[in-house]
Amino acid sequence: MKGIADEPQYSVGLLEGGMALCDVIDNHIYEQTLSEKNAFFVADLGVIMRQHVRWRTHMSQIRPYYAVRCNSSPAVIEVLAALGTGFICTNKSELELVQSHGIPSEDIIYSGVCKQVSQIKYAAKNGIDLLVCDNEAELRKISRCHPNAKLLLQVSTEASNPDDDMSMTFGCSLKDCRHLLESAKELGVQVAGVRSHISSSCDDDQVYVHAISDARCVFDMGEEIGFSMKILDIGGGFSGSEAQLELINSAVMSMVDLYFPPSSGVSIIAEPGNFFVSSAFTLAVNVISKEVVARDPQDQDHDLSPNEEPAFHYTMNEGVYGSFASKLSERLISAPSVHKQNTSLDVPVFSSSLWGPSGDDLDQVLEHCLLPELNIGDWLMFTHAGSYSLGQPLCSSTDSPPPPVYYVISSRDWFEMQDTGVTNEATLKNFSLVPYFLNSCQTEAALSVPA
Repeated sequence: MKGIADEPQYSVGLLEGGMALCDVIDNHIYEQTLSEKNAFFVADLGVIMRQHVRWRTHMSQIRPYYAVRCNSSPAVIEVLAALGTGFICTNKSELELVQSHGIPSEDIIYSGVCKQVSQIKYAAKNGIDLLVCDNEAELRKISRCHPNAKLLLQVSTEASNPDDDMSMTFGCSLKDCRHLLESAKELGVQVAGVRSHISSSCDDDQVYVHAISDARCVFDMGEEIGFSMKILDIGGGFSGSEAQLELINSAVMSMVDLYFPPSSGVSIIAEPGNFFVSSAFTLAVNVISKEVVARDPQDQDHDLSPNEEPAFHYTMNEGVYGSFASKLSERLISAPSVHKQNTSLDVPVFSSSLWGPSGDDLDQVLEHCLLPELNIGDWLMFTHAGSYSLGQPLCSSTDSPPPPVYYVISSRDWFEMQDTGVTNEATLKNFSLVPYFLNSCQTEAALSVPA
Protein backbone atom coordinates (compact mmCIF):
# COMPACT_ATOMS: atom_id res chain seq x y z
CA MET A 1 0.00 0.00 0.00
CA LYS A 2 1.03 3.58 -0.49
CA GLY A 3 -0.02 7.13 0.28
CA ILE A 4 -2.80 7.57 2.79
CA ALA A 5 -2.95 3.83 3.44
CA ASP A 6 0.63 3.68 4.76
CA GLU A 7 -0.13 5.33 8.10
CA PRO A 8 -3.41 6.25 9.81
CA GLN A 9 -4.53 9.70 8.71
CA TYR A 10 -7.68 9.78 10.84
CA SER A 11 -8.98 8.29 14.05
CA VAL A 12 -12.10 6.35 14.91
CA GLY A 13 -13.80 6.56 18.29
CA LEU A 14 -14.67 3.14 19.72
CA LEU A 15 -18.04 3.26 21.52
CA GLU A 16 -18.13 0.97 24.53
CA GLY A 17 -20.18 0.47 27.68
CA GLY A 18 -23.58 1.29 26.21
CA MET A 19 -22.45 4.60 24.73
CA ALA A 20 -24.61 5.59 21.76
CA LEU A 21 -24.28 7.88 18.75
CA CYS A 22 -26.53 10.46 20.42
CA ASP A 23 -24.01 10.70 23.28
CA VAL A 24 -21.27 11.56 20.80
CA ILE A 25 -23.46 14.21 19.16
CA ASP A 26 -24.39 15.68 22.57
CA ASN A 27 -20.73 15.83 23.51
CA HIS A 28 -19.60 17.65 20.38
CA ILE A 29 -22.50 20.09 20.60
CA TYR A 30 -21.40 20.84 24.17
CA GLU A 31 -17.85 21.43 22.95
CA GLN A 32 -18.97 23.64 20.06
CA THR A 33 -21.27 25.64 22.34
CA LEU A 34 -18.18 26.60 24.31
CA SER A 35 -16.33 27.68 21.16
CA GLU A 36 -17.40 28.73 17.66
CA LYS A 37 -20.57 26.65 17.19
CA ASN A 38 -19.36 25.26 13.86
CA ALA A 39 -21.32 22.57 12.02
CA PHE A 40 -19.99 19.01 12.12
CA PHE A 41 -20.71 15.46 10.98
CA VAL A 42 -20.75 12.28 13.05
CA ALA A 43 -20.28 9.10 11.01
CA ASP A 44 -21.07 5.62 12.30
CA LEU A 45 -18.87 3.26 10.29
CA GLY A 46 -20.79 0.28 11.62
CA VAL A 47 -23.77 1.37 9.51
CA ILE A 48 -21.68 0.93 6.36
CA MET A 49 -20.76 -2.58 7.43
CA ARG A 50 -24.40 -3.46 8.15
CA GLN A 51 -25.48 -2.10 4.77
CA HIS A 52 -22.84 -4.30 3.17
CA VAL A 53 -24.28 -7.31 5.00
CA ARG A 54 -27.74 -6.40 3.67
CA TRP A 55 -26.32 -6.19 0.16
CA ARG A 56 -24.67 -9.60 0.45
CA THR A 57 -27.92 -11.05 1.82
CA HIS A 58 -30.24 -9.75 -0.92
CA MET A 59 -27.89 -9.17 -3.89
CA SER A 60 -25.31 -11.91 -3.41
CA GLN A 61 -24.83 -12.48 -7.16
CA ILE A 62 -24.15 -8.81 -7.87
CA ARG A 63 -20.82 -7.26 -6.87
CA PRO A 64 -21.11 -3.67 -5.61
CA TYR A 65 -18.90 -0.95 -7.08
CA TYR A 66 -19.11 2.08 -4.80
CA ALA A 67 -19.74 5.45 -6.50
CA VAL A 68 -16.96 7.57 -4.96
CA ARG A 69 -18.55 10.90 -5.90
CA CYS A 70 -21.35 10.14 -3.43
CA ASN A 71 -19.00 10.47 -0.44
CA SER A 72 -15.22 10.43 -0.71
CA SER A 73 -14.41 10.46 3.02
CA PRO A 74 -11.20 8.47 3.57
CA ALA A 75 -12.71 6.24 6.25
CA VAL A 76 -15.60 5.35 3.92
CA ILE A 77 -13.17 4.32 1.19
CA GLU A 78 -11.10 2.37 3.72
CA VAL A 79 -14.06 0.41 5.11
CA LEU A 80 -15.57 -0.38 1.71
CA ALA A 81 -12.17 -1.48 0.39
CA ALA A 82 -11.86 -3.84 3.34
CA LEU A 83 -15.34 -5.19 2.59
CA GLY A 84 -14.26 -6.05 -0.94
CA THR A 85 -16.22 -3.58 -3.04
CA GLY A 86 -15.03 -2.15 -6.33
CA PHE A 87 -15.03 1.59 -7.03
CA ILE A 88 -16.55 3.86 -9.68
CA CYS A 89 -14.57 7.09 -10.19
CA THR A 90 -15.58 10.10 -12.27
CA ASN A 91 -12.30 12.05 -12.36
CA LYS A 92 -8.57 11.92 -11.68
CA SER A 93 -8.89 13.09 -8.07
CA GLU A 94 -11.18 10.16 -7.27
CA LEU A 95 -8.88 7.75 -9.10
CA GLU A 96 -5.90 8.99 -7.07
CA LEU A 97 -7.85 8.75 -3.82
CA VAL A 98 -8.92 5.17 -4.43
CA GLN A 99 -5.46 4.11 -5.60
CA SER A 100 -3.91 5.67 -2.50
CA HIS A 101 -5.82 3.06 -0.50
CA GLY A 102 -4.14 0.28 -2.43
CA ILE A 103 -7.19 -0.67 -4.50
CA PRO A 104 -6.13 -2.88 -7.47
CA SER A 105 -6.63 -1.21 -10.83
CA GLU A 106 -8.88 -4.05 -12.00
CA ASP A 107 -11.35 -3.08 -9.24
CA ILE A 108 -11.67 0.50 -10.52
CA ILE A 109 -13.95 1.80 -13.28
CA TYR A 110 -13.37 5.27 -14.74
CA SER A 111 -16.92 6.41 -15.46
CA GLY A 112 -16.62 10.08 -16.43
CA VAL A 113 -18.63 10.40 -19.64
CA CYS A 114 -16.64 13.41 -20.92
CA LYS A 115 -13.03 12.81 -19.94
CA GLN A 116 -10.03 15.08 -20.28
CA VAL A 117 -7.28 13.68 -22.49
CA SER A 118 -4.77 14.07 -19.65
CA GLN A 119 -7.00 12.02 -17.34
CA ILE A 120 -7.43 9.25 -19.91
CA LYS A 121 -3.64 9.12 -20.17
CA TYR A 122 -3.43 8.96 -16.37
CA ALA A 123 -5.78 5.96 -16.37
CA ALA A 124 -3.67 4.27 -19.07
CA LYS A 125 -0.43 4.90 -17.18
CA ASN A 126 -1.88 3.44 -13.98
CA GLY A 127 -3.41 0.35 -15.54
CA ILE A 128 -7.03 1.45 -15.10
CA ASP A 129 -8.48 -0.17 -18.19
CA LEU A 130 -12.25 -0.21 -17.59
CA LEU A 131 -13.68 3.04 -18.99
CA VAL A 132 -17.26 4.10 -19.67
CA CYS A 133 -18.11 5.49 -23.11
CA ASP A 134 -21.37 6.56 -24.76
CA ASN A 135 -20.43 8.52 -27.91
CA GLU A 136 -18.08 8.40 -30.88
CA ALA A 137 -16.06 11.51 -29.96
CA GLU A 138 -15.20 9.96 -26.59
CA LEU A 139 -14.42 6.66 -28.28
CA ARG A 140 -11.88 8.28 -30.58
CA LYS A 141 -10.20 10.07 -27.66
CA ILE A 142 -9.88 6.80 -25.79
CA SER A 143 -8.52 4.95 -28.83
CA ARG A 144 -5.73 7.53 -29.18
CA CYS A 145 -4.80 7.87 -25.49
CA HIS A 146 -5.54 4.44 -24.02
CA PRO A 147 -5.11 1.63 -26.58
CA ASN A 148 -5.54 -1.05 -23.89
CA ALA A 149 -8.87 0.32 -22.66
CA LYS A 150 -11.82 -2.02 -22.16
CA LEU A 151 -15.05 -0.10 -22.64
CA LEU A 152 -18.36 -0.35 -20.87
CA LEU A 153 -20.85 0.98 -23.37
CA GLN A 154 -23.25 3.25 -21.49
CA VAL A 155 -26.83 2.73 -22.64
CA SER A 156 -29.65 5.12 -21.83
CA THR A 157 -32.49 3.76 -19.74
CA GLU A 158 -36.16 4.55 -19.55
CA ALA A 159 -36.79 7.25 -16.93
CA SER A 160 -38.68 6.01 -13.90
CA ASN A 161 -40.55 9.33 -13.83
CA PRO A 162 -40.56 11.05 -17.24
CA ASP A 163 -42.28 14.11 -15.77
CA ASP A 164 -39.42 14.72 -13.32
CA ASP A 165 -37.48 17.71 -14.63
CA MET A 166 -34.43 16.66 -12.59
CA SER A 167 -34.33 13.18 -14.12
CA MET A 168 -31.71 13.42 -16.86
CA THR A 169 -31.01 10.74 -19.45
CA PHE A 170 -27.42 9.71 -20.17
CA GLY A 171 -26.01 7.14 -22.54
CA CYS A 172 -26.47 6.16 -26.15
CA SER A 173 -29.76 4.81 -27.46
CA LEU A 174 -30.18 1.23 -28.63
CA LYS A 175 -30.41 2.59 -32.17
CA ASP A 176 -26.94 4.17 -31.89
CA CYS A 177 -25.26 1.21 -30.17
CA ARG A 178 -24.52 -0.76 -33.32
CA HIS A 179 -22.74 2.18 -34.96
CA LEU A 180 -20.68 2.75 -31.80
CA LEU A 181 -19.76 -0.94 -31.60
CA GLU A 182 -18.75 -0.97 -35.28
CA SER A 183 -16.63 2.16 -34.74
CA ALA A 184 -14.91 0.55 -31.76
CA LYS A 185 -14.12 -2.50 -33.88
CA GLU A 186 -12.62 -0.34 -36.64
CA LEU A 187 -10.49 1.55 -34.10
CA GLY A 188 -9.32 -1.65 -32.42
CA VAL A 189 -10.82 -0.76 -29.02
CA GLN A 190 -12.19 -3.59 -26.88
CA VAL A 191 -15.75 -3.45 -25.59
CA ALA A 192 -16.02 -5.43 -22.37
CA GLY A 193 -19.65 -4.90 -21.48
CA VAL A 194 -22.64 -2.64 -20.95
CA ARG A 195 -23.43 -0.08 -18.29
CA SER A 196 -26.94 1.21 -17.60
CA HIS A 197 -27.31 4.72 -16.25
CA ILE A 198 -30.07 4.73 -13.63
CA SER A 199 -30.94 7.82 -11.59
CA SER A 200 -30.22 7.85 -7.87
CA SER A 201 -33.89 8.70 -7.34
CA CYS A 202 -35.16 5.57 -9.12
CA ASP A 203 -37.94 3.78 -7.25
CA ASP A 204 -39.32 1.67 -10.09
CA ASP A 205 -38.02 -1.90 -10.35
CA GLN A 206 -39.24 -2.08 -13.96
CA VAL A 207 -36.50 0.36 -14.96
CA TYR A 208 -33.96 -2.35 -14.09
CA VAL A 209 -35.98 -4.96 -16.00
CA HIS A 210 -35.93 -2.81 -19.15
CA ALA A 211 -32.23 -2.00 -18.67
CA ILE A 212 -31.27 -5.70 -18.53
CA SER A 213 -33.43 -6.50 -21.55
CA ASP A 214 -31.77 -3.66 -23.51
CA ALA A 215 -28.34 -4.84 -22.37
CA ARG A 216 -29.04 -8.29 -23.81
CA CYS A 217 -29.72 -6.66 -27.18
CA VAL A 218 -26.41 -4.80 -27.02
CA PHE A 219 -24.55 -7.99 -26.04
CA ASP A 220 -26.06 -9.73 -29.07
CA MET A 221 -24.97 -6.87 -31.35
CA GLY A 222 -21.46 -7.03 -29.88
CA GLU A 223 -21.19 -10.77 -30.43
CA GLU A 224 -22.24 -10.35 -34.08
CA ILE A 225 -19.49 -7.76 -34.56
CA GLY A 226 -16.89 -9.91 -32.82
CA PHE A 227 -16.68 -8.71 -29.22
CA SER A 228 -16.62 -11.01 -26.21
CA MET A 229 -18.50 -8.98 -23.62
CA LYS A 230 -18.39 -10.24 -20.02
CA ILE A 231 -19.54 -7.36 -17.75
CA LEU A 232 -23.07 -6.12 -17.12
CA ASP A 233 -23.33 -3.03 -14.91
CA ILE A 234 -26.96 -2.46 -13.90
CA GLY A 235 -26.15 1.01 -12.53
CA GLY A 236 -27.25 2.78 -9.36
CA GLY A 237 -30.54 4.01 -7.97
CA PHE A 238 -30.36 2.14 -4.63
CA SER A 239 -31.92 4.27 -1.91
CA GLY A 240 -30.68 2.33 1.09
CA SER A 241 -33.90 0.69 2.21
CA GLU A 242 -34.07 -3.07 2.62
CA ALA A 243 -37.56 -3.16 1.09
CA GLN A 244 -36.33 -1.52 -2.11
CA LEU A 245 -33.39 -3.92 -2.25
CA GLU A 246 -35.69 -6.94 -1.98
CA LEU A 247 -38.00 -5.53 -4.67
CA ILE A 248 -35.16 -4.82 -7.10
CA ASN A 249 -33.48 -8.15 -6.43
CA SER A 250 -36.68 -10.03 -7.20
CA ALA A 251 -37.11 -8.21 -10.51
CA VAL A 252 -33.44 -8.15 -11.51
CA MET A 253 -32.44 -11.72 -10.75
CA SER A 254 -35.29 -13.25 -12.75
CA MET A 255 -34.13 -11.22 -15.77
CA VAL A 256 -30.46 -12.03 -15.13
CA ASP A 257 -31.24 -15.75 -14.95
CA LEU A 258 -33.14 -15.46 -18.24
CA TYR A 259 -30.68 -13.34 -20.25
CA PHE A 260 -27.33 -13.80 -18.45
CA PRO A 261 -27.29 -17.25 -16.81
CA PRO A 262 -24.12 -18.42 -15.04
CA SER A 263 -23.17 -20.40 -18.15
CA SER A 264 -22.77 -17.11 -20.08
CA GLY A 265 -19.75 -16.17 -17.92
CA VAL A 266 -21.05 -12.60 -17.55
CA SER A 267 -20.21 -10.82 -14.28
CA ILE A 268 -23.03 -8.67 -12.87
CA ILE A 269 -22.10 -5.50 -11.01
CA ALA A 270 -24.01 -2.48 -9.65
CA GLU A 271 -23.19 0.99 -8.34
CA PRO A 272 -24.62 1.58 -4.86
CA GLY A 273 -23.48 4.91 -3.44
CA ASN A 274 -26.24 6.47 -1.37
CA PHE A 275 -27.14 2.94 -0.21
CA PHE A 276 -23.90 2.59 1.78
CA VAL A 277 -23.35 6.04 3.24
CA SER A 278 -26.54 8.08 3.53
CA SER A 279 -27.75 6.72 6.87
CA ALA A 280 -24.23 6.49 8.32
CA PHE A 281 -23.80 10.27 8.63
CA THR A 282 -25.58 12.83 10.82
CA LEU A 283 -25.03 16.55 10.29
CA ALA A 284 -25.36 19.02 13.18
CA VAL A 285 -25.88 22.67 12.24
CA ASN A 286 -26.34 25.81 14.30
CA VAL A 287 -29.04 28.48 13.97
CA ILE A 288 -27.30 31.82 13.42
CA SER A 289 -30.25 34.08 12.57
CA LYS A 290 -34.01 34.17 13.17
CA GLU A 291 -36.80 36.21 11.62
CA VAL A 292 -40.57 36.23 12.10
CA VAL A 293 -42.24 36.42 8.69
CA ALA A 294 -45.80 36.79 7.40
CA ARG A 295 -47.60 33.53 6.56
CA ASP A 296 -48.49 34.99 3.14
CA PRO A 297 -45.25 35.82 1.30
CA GLN A 298 -47.14 38.40 -0.80
CA ASP A 299 -48.07 40.30 2.36
CA GLN A 300 -44.66 41.23 3.73
CA ASP A 301 -45.87 44.50 5.34
CA HIS A 302 -48.63 42.79 7.28
CA ASP A 303 -48.25 42.88 11.08
CA LEU A 304 -49.24 39.73 12.93
CA SER A 305 -52.36 40.00 15.05
CA PRO A 306 -52.35 38.41 18.54
CA ASN A 307 -54.47 35.52 17.21
CA GLU A 308 -52.26 34.68 14.23
CA GLU A 309 -49.57 32.00 14.31
CA PRO A 310 -46.18 33.29 13.21
CA ALA A 311 -43.95 31.64 10.65
CA PHE A 312 -40.19 31.62 11.11
CA HIS A 313 -37.28 32.06 8.77
CA TYR A 314 -34.07 30.57 10.21
CA THR A 315 -30.55 30.91 8.86
CA MET A 316 -28.09 28.09 9.56
CA ASN A 317 -24.31 27.99 9.34
CA GLU A 318 -24.45 25.48 6.45
CA GLY A 319 -26.37 25.81 3.17
CA VAL A 320 -26.71 24.58 -0.38
CA TYR A 321 -23.26 25.90 -1.30
CA GLY A 322 -21.76 23.60 1.33
CA SER A 323 -23.11 20.52 3.09
CA PHE A 324 -26.56 20.77 1.46
CA ALA A 325 -25.22 20.95 -2.11
CA SER A 326 -27.41 17.98 -3.05
CA LYS A 327 -30.41 20.35 -2.84
CA LEU A 328 -29.17 21.95 -6.08
CA SER A 329 -29.60 18.64 -7.90
CA GLU A 330 -32.29 16.00 -7.54
CA ARG A 331 -32.18 15.15 -3.87
CA LEU A 332 -34.72 16.21 -1.25
CA ILE A 333 -33.63 17.30 2.21
CA SER A 334 -35.59 15.73 5.06
CA ALA A 335 -36.80 17.86 7.96
CA PRO A 336 -34.36 17.99 10.89
CA SER A 337 -34.87 17.26 14.54
CA VAL A 338 -34.15 19.84 17.22
CA HIS A 339 -31.42 19.29 19.78
CA LYS A 340 -32.90 20.61 23.01
CA GLN A 341 -32.72 19.29 26.53
CA ASN A 342 -35.99 18.51 28.35
CA THR A 343 -38.21 19.46 25.40
CA SER A 344 -41.88 18.80 26.15
CA LEU A 345 -43.75 16.52 23.76
CA ASP A 346 -46.65 18.97 23.53
CA VAL A 347 -44.54 21.99 22.59
CA PRO A 348 -46.24 24.00 19.78
CA VAL A 349 -44.73 23.85 16.29
CA PHE A 350 -44.70 26.54 13.62
CA SER A 351 -44.21 26.78 9.89
CA SER A 352 -40.48 27.27 9.36
CA SER A 353 -38.10 27.72 6.44
CA LEU A 354 -34.37 26.95 6.68
CA TRP A 355 -31.69 28.89 4.80
CA GLY A 356 -27.94 28.81 4.37
CA PRO A 357 -25.62 31.68 5.36
CA SER A 358 -24.87 33.13 1.90
CA GLY A 359 -27.91 35.41 1.65
CA ASP A 360 -28.49 34.07 -1.87
CA ASP A 361 -32.08 33.42 -2.97
CA LEU A 362 -31.03 29.92 -4.05
CA ASP A 363 -29.61 29.10 -0.63
CA GLN A 364 -32.86 27.68 0.69
CA VAL A 365 -32.38 24.27 2.32
CA LEU A 366 -36.03 23.65 3.25
CA GLU A 367 -38.96 25.73 2.06
CA HIS A 368 -41.32 24.43 4.72
CA CYS A 369 -41.15 22.25 7.81
CA LEU A 370 -42.80 22.26 11.24
CA LEU A 371 -40.49 23.08 14.15
CA PRO A 372 -40.86 24.47 17.65
CA GLU A 373 -39.76 28.07 17.97
CA LEU A 374 -35.96 28.15 17.90
CA ASN A 375 -33.47 30.61 19.28
CA ILE A 376 -30.16 31.74 17.83
CA GLY A 377 -27.57 29.21 18.97
CA ASP A 378 -29.92 26.21 18.88
CA TRP A 379 -28.82 23.07 17.05
CA LEU A 380 -30.58 21.07 14.33
CA MET A 381 -29.81 17.44 13.48
CA PHE A 382 -30.06 16.19 9.89
CA THR A 383 -29.94 12.40 9.67
CA HIS A 384 -29.22 10.51 6.40
CA ALA A 385 -26.66 13.20 5.59
CA GLY A 386 -23.97 11.03 4.04
CA SER A 387 -24.68 11.54 0.34
CA TYR A 388 -23.25 14.41 -1.71
CA SER A 389 -22.64 16.52 1.40
CA LEU A 390 -18.91 16.32 2.14
CA GLY A 391 -17.26 17.89 -0.91
CA GLN A 392 -15.52 21.25 -1.01
CA PRO A 393 -17.93 24.23 -0.80
CA LEU A 394 -19.26 25.41 -4.16
CA CYS A 395 -18.64 28.93 -2.94
CA SER A 396 -18.07 30.43 0.47
CA SER A 397 -19.38 33.57 2.11
CA THR A 398 -17.34 32.85 5.26
CA ASP A 399 -13.81 31.80 6.13
CA SER A 400 -15.04 28.59 7.77
CA PRO A 401 -13.58 25.30 6.49
CA PRO A 402 -15.87 22.38 5.61
CA PRO A 403 -17.43 20.76 8.68
CA PRO A 404 -15.20 18.14 10.34
CA VAL A 405 -16.23 14.50 10.49
CA TYR A 406 -16.08 12.58 13.76
CA TYR A 407 -15.84 8.86 13.00
CA VAL A 408 -17.15 6.31 15.48
CA ILE A 409 -17.90 2.60 15.57
CA SER A 410 -19.40 0.45 18.31
CA SER A 411 -17.21 -2.25 19.82
CA ARG A 412 -19.79 -4.82 18.69
CA ASP A 413 -19.59 -3.69 15.05
CA TRP A 414 -15.80 -3.49 15.20
CA PHE A 415 -15.36 -7.06 16.40
CA GLU A 416 -18.04 -8.32 14.03
CA MET A 417 -16.12 -6.83 11.10
CA GLN A 418 -13.17 -8.98 12.08
CA ASP A 419 -15.00 -12.10 13.24
CA THR A 420 -17.05 -12.43 10.06
CA GLY A 421 -13.92 -12.26 7.92
CA VAL A 422 -15.22 -9.44 5.74
CA THR A 423 -12.12 -7.35 6.43
CA ASN A 424 -8.45 -8.07 6.01
CA GLU A 425 -5.87 -7.47 8.68
CA ALA A 426 -3.78 -5.11 6.58
CA THR A 427 -6.70 -2.75 6.03
CA LEU A 428 -7.81 -2.81 9.66
CA LYS A 429 -4.36 -1.64 10.68
CA ASN A 430 -4.95 1.63 8.84
CA PHE A 431 -7.47 2.67 11.48
CA SER A 432 -6.26 4.57 14.53
CA LEU A 433 -8.85 3.16 16.93
CA VAL A 434 -9.19 5.03 20.24
CA PRO A 435 -11.76 4.40 23.01
CA TYR A 436 -14.28 7.24 23.18
CA PHE A 437 -14.86 8.58 26.69
CA LEU A 438 -17.37 11.06 28.07
CA ASN A 439 -16.51 12.97 31.21
CA SER A 440 -18.92 15.60 32.48
CA CYS A 441 -20.28 16.08 28.96
CA GLN A 442 -16.76 16.49 27.59
CA THR A 443 -14.79 14.09 25.42
CA GLU A 444 -11.39 12.95 26.59
CA ALA A 445 -10.76 11.43 23.17
CA ALA A 446 -12.32 13.67 20.56
CA LEU A 447 -11.36 12.33 17.14
CA SER A 448 -11.85 14.17 13.88
CA VAL A 449 -10.69 14.58 10.31
CA PRO A 450 -11.59 17.37 7.86
CA ALA A 451 -14.05 16.28 5.19
